[in-house]
Amino acid sequence: MATKLQITDTILRDAHQSQAATRMRVEDMLPACEILDSIGYWSLECWGGATFDSCMRFLNEDPWDRLRKLKAALPKTKLQMLLRGQNILGYKHYADDVVEQFCRKSIENGIDVIRIFDALNDTRNMEAAMKYTKKYGGICEAAISYTESPVHNIEYFLKLAKELEQMGADVICIKDMANLLLPYDAYTLVKKLKETVSLPIHLHTHNTTGTGDMTNLMACQAGVDIVDCALSPLANGTAQPATEALVATLKGTERDTGLDLGKLTDAAAYFRGVAKKLKDSGDLDPKVLNVDSNTLLYQVPGGMLSNLLSQLKQANAEDRYYEVLEEVPRVRKDFGYPPLVTPTSQIVGSQAVLNVLAGERYKMVTKESKGLLRGEYGRLPGEVNEEVRKKAIGDDEIISCRPADLISPELDGYKEEIKDRMKQEEDVLSYALFPQVATKFFDTRDKAPEEADDSVRTLYVEDVSM
Repeated sequence: MATKLQITDTILRDAHQSQAATRMRVEDMLPACEILDSIGYWSLECWGGATFDSCMRFLNEDPWDRLRKLKAALPKTKLQMLLRGQNILGYKHYADDVVEQFCRKSIENGIDVIRIFDALNDTRNMEAAMKYTKKYGGICEAAISYTESPVHNIEYFLKLAKELEQMGADVICIKDMANLLLPYDAYTLVKKLKETVSLPIHLHTHNTTGTGDMTNLMACQAGVDIVDCALSPLANGTAQPATEALVATLKGTERDTGLDLGKLTDAAAYFRGVAKKLKDSGDLDPKVLNVDSNTLLYQVPGGMLSNLLSQLKQANAEDRYYEVLEEVPRVRKDFGYPPLVTPTSQIVGSQAVLNVLAGERYKMVTKESKGLLRGEYGRLPGEVNEEVRKKAIGDDEIISCRPADLISPELDGYKEEIKDRMKQEEDVLSYALFPQVATKFFDTRDKAPEEADDSVRTLYVEDVSM
């Protein structure tokens, strides 16, 4: 029997991450919390992803303080975050003791649902985060990074979902970060997943290619339990499809969400002002609102598009944008078809930029590309171009075990390094993930605003492709 469709709204995290490089401040969120809390969402995604880094790097905000404020202002609604498995929220793998403490502190400070993914769909990189989410009482939402390639087919995804269920997942998420999951494929995938696992299925897509609303609707017809949407002022384009549109579409049907369009309209009216502020400050690039069906060819997620543009702008080479987009799938094939999501999207994208600007492919190879080819990030899904690997890493040994097994406990070392700077237990985690950024943030957080060091907001090309 069909049940009402549940909605997760991403207005407080992925919507502004995808459209405005994660620049929404907590002061712009809090006035809307009372109405958001009254709507009846399954959850509000408000933390994790690139918010942690951006809070400290650009906004001079403590991400932990933001979470505590949101929890206090949203007592009735589950708060959700995005976690990159063994990468946590950084760009490398951390030891298990750091993963454990991060999951524990996230839940203690107010997170209810932790969506855990691995860029390579290597479940070994998800097992610690899944285990500790459960240990400390969080809802473990394990995500499948959806992509298309000769090695990614429906059997691959069903096998992955079954494995995640056996590992203790409470919910399975289809994480379609580049809006590659087309409507009829979504119908088939959801239908088959519902037959294969006995867990709720949560769909996350974007509207980069213009198919997001149709994908959500077809998934809904197939019985998906929860979908991600964003309130309309920051919806569509590289963000999620609009909440109000789906709620209105399903009204009076067997999948009626039960959400009040009037309340959604009131919340949207508030966020229109926030969106205008982000546009006026230049943080929201109108390019991200355009439908780009080239994504279906290049498989570049929305946040990665803005990242590539920033890199090319810095190199004064914006006119080579489409050359870089064409190079991305070639690099991806050479690297064994990793799904393009943080951090692999950043690695593949940066390598594609270098290949185009250097005039010779792999003339320069980034440290991260070498790490990916060496197995530091986990098992690559497909066959790697061995010529490229040889050129990049020479005769280095390939890592075949769970990469985190090679990392000794790190937490005590980080604590020792910042013992004189800690004002709260969580500071050690901020430092572990972003040592330079956190150190600058610690320098500025106790100063009066007019004395704050502007260097905390120095230009940085961040990856927001989640």
